[in-house]
Amino acid sequence: MTNHNTSLFSSLLLLSLLALVSLASAHGTVSTYDLQKIKEEESYYRQKKVIDISHKYVPDLPSYASKKGLGDFLNLVGSIKNGSLVNLSTFKLSTHSGTHADAPGHFIDKLFDMGCDADSLDLRTLNGPVLVVDTPRDKNITAEVMRSLNIPRGVKRVLFRTSNTDKRLMHQKEFEPSYTAFTADGAEYLVQNTDIKLVGIDYLSVGINVRDDISKVHYALLGRKDIIPVEGLNLDNVVPGVYTVHCLPLRLVHGDGSPARCILFQS
Repeated sequence: MTNHNTSLFSSLLLLSLLALVSLASAHGTVSTYDLQKIKEEESYYRQKKVIDISHKYVPDLPSYASKKGLGDFLNLVGSIKNGSLVNLSTFKLSTHSGTHADAPGHFIDKLFDMGCDADSLDLRTLNGPVLVVDTPRDKNITAEVMRSLNIPRGVKRVLFRTSNTDKRLMHQKEFEPSYTAFTADGAEYLVQNTDIKLVGIDYLSVGINVRDDISKVHYALLGRKDIIPVEGLNLDNVVPGVYTVHCLPLRLVHGDGSPARCILFQS
């Protein structure tokens, strides 16, 4: 197609679109104001960089306390090649697989019985301005580390980028028990001395892999019911700074957690 024909085609396409919008407007479905607003919003979002901070679900994605990763969790039960009308798959995963959010009922049975499930997680907490911070590379996230990060009051969402990212632990099939995460006193400091409600971490648990600590960390955070840990984040291509986060778990009623698709917008 020549440049002239391409230009003519584009003009005709635009005229057709405007005609359809005018027709829709006449029927009260789309106004000129609505169209202008859409164009402005589209232009606004086009100027932003989108960073996907969710990990791909593949058989080699690590799974907590497992040497085998997720394994073959996806099953093709209907195949066009085998005569089915469509390709159709089923999958079987833990609610805490890959990038996921914890619900209060994950560690606290009373809250589980009260219905504090994945469906109850506050979308206002899971979406909004977020601070990404680098933590010291030779330490877990203790109270001392939290003090050194000096996260001011008013910051409600923080993603903690640790040595887990440097070591690419989420890209290794076998679970790594010495991952970096919060200690009990670090979690307690966060609860008592910050306004953080979304706590993001770059491996499979927000609490270190010591039985007492992992329980205490989750009790401290989840017991408040308004703090949401998001675990297993992919922060490979993220530098410290301020972003907008959008994190959407599945609406799993009675779910103690849920896989989530999380992205960052950067101006």
